[in-house]
Amino acid sequence: MATQAAPGRARRTFWFDPRFAIGILLVVASVGGVYAVVSAADHTTTVYAASSALTAGQRVTASDLDRTEVRLGALDKRYLSVDRLPEDGLVVTRAIAPGELVPLSAVGTVDSATTASVVLSVQGVLAASIVPGAVVDVWSASELEHGSYGAPTVLAGSSTVVRLITDKGMVSTSDSASLEVRVPKSKIAAVLQAQANGDVISVVAVSTPLGH
Repeated sequence: MATQAAPGRARRTFWFDPRFAIGILLVVASVGGVYAVVSAADHTTTVYAASSALTAGQRVTASDLDRTEVRLGALDKRYLSVDRLPEDGLVVTRAIAPGELVPLSAVGTVDSATTASVVLSVQGVLAASIVPGAVVDVWSASELEHGSYGAPTVLAGSSTVVRLITDKGMVSTSDSASLEVRVPKSKIAAVLQAQANGDVISVVAVSTPLGH
């Protein structure tokens, strides 16, 4: 009796539906999004709070403040964090209640309490040593007669150059130039009066930052 050959084993076919892969990706993305939200909500920032009532003009250091762990999210940039308090402290610009988080808008640098910025128009081309950060003396000479000027005098000593005023990205090369300078507040009136009178203003570098 003849025997029949065993039928061959059927090949397995691989089934793939793109919708299945898309579904997996959506699940993974959803899980990742939830994790990110939870992580962000759990993130804390150390900021300063007033340990007692602070008044405008008061100079504060770390000893006048309390460290507080808070969850503010994107709002934490509006408050004074530990790494943003200078060693010499800050000056309060408006009243802050006890326990209140210290807003950055309510404090200023110690330097800002004693100096102020003013824009000067000076005669001639600025010296190469007149750069941002340079310490300068501001001089002025009053006009005695038409084309005749008196001896120059120091208007404001030990002032700091903030920036050079440029025209379309290029430093002016005309017979005058402008720059912003921080001068002692006690000298602001004299500087403004000299400019209003049309006195010739000059700046002389006392020291220049390293690297220039």
